[in-house]
Amino acid sequence: MLHSLLSQYLADVETAIKELKNSYIEHYSEEILTPLRINLRVRVRFVSGHLLEFNEAVIVKNGQISHLCYRYHLQDKQNKLVFRYDNAPHFPGLESFPHHKHLPNKVDSTKKISIVEAIKEASLIIEYLGQRL
Repeated sequence: MLHSLLSQYLADVETAIKELKNSYIEHYSEEILTPLRINLRVRVRFVSGHLLEFNEAVIVKNGQISHLCYRYHLQDKQNKLVFRYDNAPHFPGLESFPHHKHLPNKVDSTKKISIVEAIKEASLIIEYLGQRL
């Protein structure tokens, strides 16, 4: 049986995705490896052509949700990067190592954000771009 923290986590992610406007789910995969570990892979396509993609390995450790690895990626309809948050250990000089945010022309130090925060950020960006057209 899946740990209640992971069940609630998945429910929160599903709710955030369902609240997105002008989008549809291209792919949604929950892989339950143990009662304390899941892998989550999601691709959401917006009618604007933007793609929001999430990949996470999530565990319950010491009674809390913890991420072994994560990637929250948004690209435009030309497949150009808008942002990507991840914890791949390839920028050891950053203050927030291994957490960082890729932008089109730079990489910033950042704290670990939640998948729900990334969904909200992507939604706001796409909404803003839509208003400018």
